[in-house]
Amino acid sequence: MSRDGAEVVAATASSPAAGGRATLGGWLSNRPEDRDALAIWLLSRVSIVVIASATGLLFAVNGQDVVGWLDRWVQWDFHHYRGIATHGYGGEPTGVPNEAFFPGLPGLLWFGAQLGISHVVTGLLVSLVTGGVAAVALSRLATLDGGPRAGRLAVLAWVCAPPAVFLAAPYTEALFVACALPAWLAARRGHWLAAGVLAGLACTVRVSGIFLVVAVGVHWLATRRTTRDWSGFGWLFLPLVPLGAWMIYLKNLTGNWLAWLDAQAQEWNREFTWPWDAWANTWRAAFGGGQSPGFAWMFAAEIVAILVGAALTVGLVWWRRWGEATWVGLQVIAFATSYWFFSVPRATLLWWPLWIAVGVAAARRRWVLWVYLAVSAPLMCVWVVVFLTGRWAG
Repeated sequence: MSRDGAEVVAATASSPAAGGRATLGGWLSNRPEDRDALAIWLLSRVSIVVIASATGLLFAVNGQDVVGWLDRWVQWDFHHYRGIATHGYGGEPTGVPNEAFFPGLPGLLWFGAQLGISHVVTGLLVSLVTGGVAAVALSRLATLDGGPRAGRLAVLAWVCAPPAVFLAAPYTEALFVACALPAWLAARRGHWLAAGVLAGLACTVRVSGIFLVVAVGVHWLATRRTTRDWSGFGWLFLPLVPLGAWMIYLKNLTGNWLAWLDAQAQEWNREFTWPWDAWANTWRAAFGGGQSPGFAWMFAAEIVAILVGAALTVGLVWWRRWGEATWVGLQVIAFATSYWFFSVPRATLLWWPLWIAVGVAAARRRWVLWVYLAVSAPLMCVWVVVFLTGRWAG
């Protein structure tokens, strides 16, 4: 998209007339674009089920050690979410300090348990439902930039992304984007109350919510370029309520306002590192021979993901998409200034400007879609197998 085109879209989308009134009826409308987005989402879940079903059988050594279908999803961070849902933050740490994880998903797992639903089933249902919400919101955002075809293709690119298994797993990705994408859609339409409430909900799920709040604020400023209208400004501070409550809770529990940040630094080496040192550390992990082949392969994927994020940020700045550039750029800076790049491929699932860009480009040039799927779809299958067999998948 050209800079001029991006400005026209941004100006149109931010006007009240473009978005209409933010009503529940608007979200429940039976629009063909929404049906298409949901259909793509649900069909992609069928693909995930097929791969997951085959994985448990193909990787069993003999017929006696086939892992149950639900048990295959009990991997890595889910142990921590389940531990918090069961014992709370004051319980025994589940391998790492519990404070490293925000309360949104563990709270839903706890609620499901009160209804008699197992934690893993609750987590899978949360991802299924919230992923559908996110798919509709992504389609609508991409439609603003490139029309309905771009909206459908953006959703297709997203569900076929290499790390898309995390949208199906009982993890936080689907839940987060179900808050973040509608928040951004509301911001683009100038509905600041809805944007503030949804961004606040996102802040209960992942630390990425803080970056979202900043990005929404930047977008608000960008829409003030030709007017001194301060309407909506106060609603941008709504996310401070859940963030403040969370920090007060941690202070009372641990004596540390930023216990979540210290826990991440302690367990995942997320202490400040100069970006050139972080690059060198990640490069050695990927190609230096000090890691197992599986971990080395994933560290190589981290490098690719950080390069994609940096290029995307530059492109968004060129297109003068200041809010989106802030959203992606802050995450790239955070990842690039840790000891090494870690969990960046998973984070790409949250970068909706990336999937919108793919959708718009594919709508204009069909070969873009085929090239993308030829590379991404096989990698997506690999990522599903890696995750479900307990290997590190980023």
